Amino acid sequence: MPSLKPSSTRYGLLKRRPLQKKTYFRNRDYVYAYLVDWCLWTYLIFILYTLLYQSSFFLWRSLYIPVILGLFFSFIFWFLPRCSISKPLFKIDTFAYQSVPTRFTNTPYLWLSSALIVSTLGCGLKITELSLFELLSPYGINGAKKIFMSIFSPDFSIINMVLSAAIETIYISFMATVFAVPFAFIFSFFSSSNLMKGSVLRYITRIFVRLFLNTTRSIEPLVWAIIFSVWVGIGPFSGMLALMVHSIAALTKLYSDQIESINKGPLEMVDSTGAHSTQVIWFGVVPQIILPFLSCTIYRWDINLRMATIIGLVGGGGIGRMLIQYQGLAQWHKVGTIILVIAVIVSLMDYFSMLLRKRINV
Repeated sequence: MPSLKPSSTRYGLLKRRPLQKKTYFRNRDYVYAYLVDWCLWTYLIFILYTLLYQSSFFLWRSLYIPVILGLFFSFIFWFLPRCSISKPLFKIDTFAYQSVPTRFTNTPYLWLSSALIVSTLGCGLKITELSLFELLSPYGINGAKKIFMSIFSPDFSIINMVLSAAIETIYISFMATVFAVPFAFIFSFFSSSNLMKGSVLRYITRIFVRLFLNTTRSIEPLVWAIIFSVWVGIGPFSGMLALMVHSIAALTKLYSDQIESINKGPLEMVDSTGAHSTQVIWFGVVPQIILPFLSCTIYRWDINLRMATIIGLVGGGGIGRMLIQYQGLAQWHKVGTIILVIAVIVSLMDYFSMLLRKRINV
């Protein structure tokens, strides 16, 4: 008769599993979770100090205060039962022998998360200096009323110049999108995690490309327009270059997200035939991403059209240059004409881009 006692191998595995959970720093998730805890506690101490004592600019003068206190509290609460904020994010068990992962619905996490959100809102109210008294003051309301009354009674004597500048704005956004697509298409493959893996060189390349593009995307088109207006002079060329640089980084992000969500089946099929890595990408990846890429490109053109009306404020050409000119002269009737034309163009562009995206996704 066979023994009902479990085998030694299976029994050993069951005994070793809880013990392996005690070795926290062998798993990188524990390291990441502790670093997140440290950042969260540092941030919580920063906003509490801001609310109770000083403005937020104290951080630049005494950075070590929230960092050291955050390290102290994160170290203490990490080892207390159910008091780590980040463990639910990484699905880490609170106890070494607990098989059910922690959840945000548990009471300690609910209180800690609520305290973090409420203190963040309070800190934001103090930093932004929210004042209903200034918002509802009679003097401010009368000034805003005069401006709105002038804007909603546009002066159509300048409609020809406004339409000419609007056409220039449309072409600025169009050319910026067209020139950005080839660069973004190439960079997207080098910044995709599912394609750039398997070697240290690929990993370093992906990190470098993403870091460069994230830095580029973090700089607003207005700043790029200022840079290029000094570089190539004031006009539509500088506006187009500003939008192109920002669009390359933004489209690369959108494209790489689409590549990372592709089906791996065609890749494995093409790779099993002995194809080169370039052939695997061309025949296994490109057919799956053409339609999503077109949809993202049209969406980016829509965004560039909206941005092109703004970069003219800093010398980027287009209708924004007229807008800042008449606004500086306080000619609000003419400003109303420009705003009306911008609203019509953006609405039409939004409608037609929606139709195109629907046709592409069918």
